[in-house]
Amino acid sequence: MSVHKYLANYPANLVAQVQTLIDEKRLGDFLLQRYPKTHDIGSDQALRDYVVALKNQHMKKSPPLSKIVYDSKLHLVHKALGLHSYVSRVQGGKLKSKNEIRVGAVFKRSPEVFLNMIVVHELAHLKEKDHNKAFYRLCRHMLPEYHQLEFDMRLYLIHLDDGVDIYG
Repeated sequence: MSVHKYLANYPANLVAQVQTLIDEKRLGDFLLQRYPKTHDIGSDQALRDYVVALKNQHMKKSPPLSKIVYDSKLHLVHKALGLHSYVSRVQGGKLKSKNEIRVGAVFKRSPEVFLNMIVVHELAHLKEKDHNKAFYRLCRHMLPEYHQLEFDMRLYLIHLDDGVDIYG
């Protein structure tokens, strides 16, 4: 398996360390040691409550969210782990907009910090549409260890691609 799919822009020495963990079949143990427990946010309603609480904590003045769900097709169809969509519709002469957040179903059984990182990422898109400096600054504001968690989540995805779900 190639780790380059998830670690394409990381330094070669870091990719080599990950490859060593994979070759020695220690990546799962490494992840379990860092993140031993999963969360219990398994339903769409529980996810909605979780996301709204984070939004209210960090982004009170941002637009409301009309839909928040786990999406089992997200990873396959959009090649994404989370998706923020902004839908505009004309209703009776008025333009109505709705924000939706979809989280990949793979995060139903993951450590809560990975779910948190994806939710923070999608919430940041409420203010910043592009992945620019302001976007990542906002992510770090909401979750100071954002970049480390993003990297570790990539390791988790590499491990899942290997056919083993350590949290399943």
